[in-house]
Amino acid sequence: MAWNEPEDNKGKKSDNDDPWNSQRPGGGGNDQGPPDLDEIIESLTKRFSAFLGGKKSGGGSSSGNNSVSGGLVLGVITIMAILWVGMGFYTVDEQERGVVLRFGRALDGVVLPGLHWNPWLVDEVTKINVTRVYDESFSNSMLTEDDNIVDVSMTVQYQVTDARSYYLNVRDPVVSLQMAAESAIRHEIGSTEMEAATTSARLQIAADVKIRLQSYMDLYQTGITVSEVNLDQAQQPAPVRAAYDDVIKAGVDQVAFQNEANAYANQVVPEARGLARRVIEEASAYRDQVIARADGEAQRFTQLLTEYQRSPEVTRERLYLETMQEVLGNTSKVLIAVEGGNNIMYLPLDQMLQRSGNNGRVSMEALSTQDLRNLSNQVIQDLNRQPTGTRTGR
Repeated sequence: MAWNEPEDNKGKKSDNDDPWNSQRPGGGGNDQGPPDLDEIIESLTKRFSAFLGGKKSGGGSSSGNNSVSGGLVLGVITIMAILWVGMGFYTVDEQERGVVLRFGRALDGVVLPGLHWNPWLVDEVTKINVTRVYDESFSNSMLTEDDNIVDVSMTVQYQVTDARSYYLNVRDPVVSLQMAAESAIRHEIGSTEMEAATTSARLQIAADVKIRLQSYMDLYQTGITVSEVNLDQAQQPAPVRAAYDDVIKAGVDQVAFQNEANAYANQVVPEARGLARRVIEEASAYRDQVIARADGEAQRFTQLLTEYQRSPEVTRERLYLETMQEVLGNTSKVLIAVEGGNNIMYLPLDQMLQRSGNNGRVSMEALSTQDLRNLSNQVIQDLNRQPTGTRTGR
């Protein structure tokens, strides 16, 4: 009995109580109303049973059981179909790209961000983040070009830029990246001497490793782009690190001593060059002076020779007097020829000046001509007052 067919007191259906009676075919009305739900289910069950090859049963009870079983199966199938369709919907975020496998075969292209539907159990969708920056660390001991061992620690940062290649071309892209990175860093460290690898060449080694590692990733078609390579540590092994530190300290001291020596050289060399230049200039001036004096003496001698040829006696006397004046002008002793005899009196003027209280500090050059004349007159007067036998002759 349908939900819209009420029963009377005797359990029979009353046509008057059916709200749709007037609209049923053959009822009180002429308009056609909505079909009965039981009739719809029964009709679908019959069709599905006929599709499955079922046969109609002669008894009424068998027909009812087949209708119930067919409706249940159809309901289950409908629910499963709805669930299957619903489970096919999925969402791809902005940071992700999807790779679709249909029965194990990859479809062309990738799934862009948004809401999508794929048949469940037919397509397999793998989402891969293409904006996240991943990092991998490596640490190992390596041999340098000059046969020394260094401990190297390195960090590689990368992104997945091709989701399809990343998922399909390589079985394990991360393992491939690790092996390629270790190969690249070993190649660069093995081409560099230990001192450069541990000090000045670290940045250049990191840049070369990045270029080489990216070439490996492109060759393998992994879909990975290396964004940064950092050489965190490159130093000697711990057992020999103290000795290498001493070597580095000695190198620093060497540079410091060289700088001090260069500073001292920069100070001394200009002074020495200036002194040498001064000596050269003084020598040049002395040479010019000697040459000029020699030229002057030569000219003087020529002029003197001319005068001597004109009047030999006068010239000879003048030369004698000038020579004696030049010789005796710098002495403090005076010799006086006394008139009336061949005696020559010796006057120790230096001692006389010292007794007079000058202590010998007044030189002959400090005495004027008048002073010498007065002194000579006084000496002559004293000599004239003395007897002739008491004069001292030298």
